Amino acid sequence: MAEQERQVQIELLGQEYRFFTAAGEEELAEILSLVRQLVETDSTTTNRGTLVSTRLVTLACLNIASQYVRLKNEFDRFRLENSRRLTEMAATIEEDLGEG
Repeated sequence: MAEQERQVQIELLGQEYRFFTAAGEEELAEILSLVRQLVETDSTTTNRGTLVSTRLVTLACLNIASQYVRLKNEFDRFRLENSRRLTEMAATIEEDLGEG
């Protein structure tokens, strides 16, 4: 069952953000963990300027977009290959049934 959207509050780079999401708690935790890994490093301090934070978040977005495009392309190739295999299997089954 899909979860209903709810407002969540997170802290990232010393700033609080509120947004609506239908993601479950586990999925949200995984998303936040990934974003934090991409933008927060050992050198991150609360004294970082807004420009630096904005740049880190922008780079994280580009990194996530890159991963998304790569995975989407892999999935498209996977789907195309499976479609080809299913077509071949259906043709083989039809041939076998026709010979019987």
